[in-house]
Amino acid sequence: MKHWAMAVGTAVAVSAVASPATASSQPAPVTGAVYSGYQLGGVEVLTHRGGWSRRSVGGGGFAGQFSAAPGGGKVAWIDSGNRLHVKTASADRVIAKDAAYGGPCSTPAWTADGRRIAYPVKGTAETTAVTVIGADGRNPVKAGRTMGVCHLTWSADGRTLAGYAGDTDGVHLLDTGSLVSRRAPGIKLANHVQSLSPDAGRVVVHTIGANAPGGDGSWPQSFTPSIYDTKTGRRLPIPVGGRLLGALYLRDGRLAVRVQGRPANTLVILDASGKEIQRLPEPVKARNLALLHVLG
Repeated sequence: MKHWAMAVGTAVAVSAVASPATASSQPAPVTGAVYSGYQLGGVEVLTHRGGWSRRSVGGGGFAGQFSAAPGGGKVAWIDSGNRLHVKTASADRVIAKDAAYGGPCSTPAWTADGRRIAYPVKGTAETTAVTVIGADGRNPVKAGRTMGVCHLTWSADGRTLAGYAGDTDGVHLLDTGSLVSRRAPGIKLANHVQSLSPDAGRVVVHTIGANAPGGDGSWPQSFTPSIYDTKTGRRLPIPVGGRLLGALYLRDGRLAVRVQGRPANTLVILDASGKEIQRLPEPVKARNLALLHVLG
């Protein structure tokens, strides 16, 4: 049974789930995170590092197609007129006018350095074209076509994009150098892609069963994470106890795992060997917000 997520156009044991090739031996500690929540027909992106800062986008025909930059200071979003915006504290600028509008899952995606944005292009073909453009609106480049246009995410090396198919039938990787897209092995049905390891060798996803609802494609408040090797299709264990609410890779290859708690959730940070190196309580206010980025 397939599921439609309103797009346009979840073991084999291994030693670790972090990315060994890029993990730092002396990483900076995690100091905060970027979150989001839906409200009044729009989205509020909130960054917490000592205190809170906010960016709100949407309104009108907004379908929830948004992505926060790694630091949370900028938000890319797509409006009902197929325009891609970049919202900052002082301005809301249109940087492209050919973005695909119409389903919450068709989101833009920021590179790890916050300099470029990938976005789905409007069209009627079975596969969706992706363009990469500077956050300033300059130098748009065609990045290829893919079935996996939903919840796009970049690898930190800036080469690979991953997303799930609009009908939830699999996760696809798009090599923006060769412009070739391929389906990730081992993943049958998925309705969320959260993160790629820096070299795109591993992907954090939410897999679903054959009879589970596909959802409407909105960014999930929380999800049960699974990690897959994108070459072998092996599902990798996450060595953290408790009820897991999500996971994502940091730019240096560490893995942040979100664990349910009361009165607040906790971020558990793992090194390349899968060893816990940090445990950081989230603010109580973040308990019911979606986790977008971890700052460290």
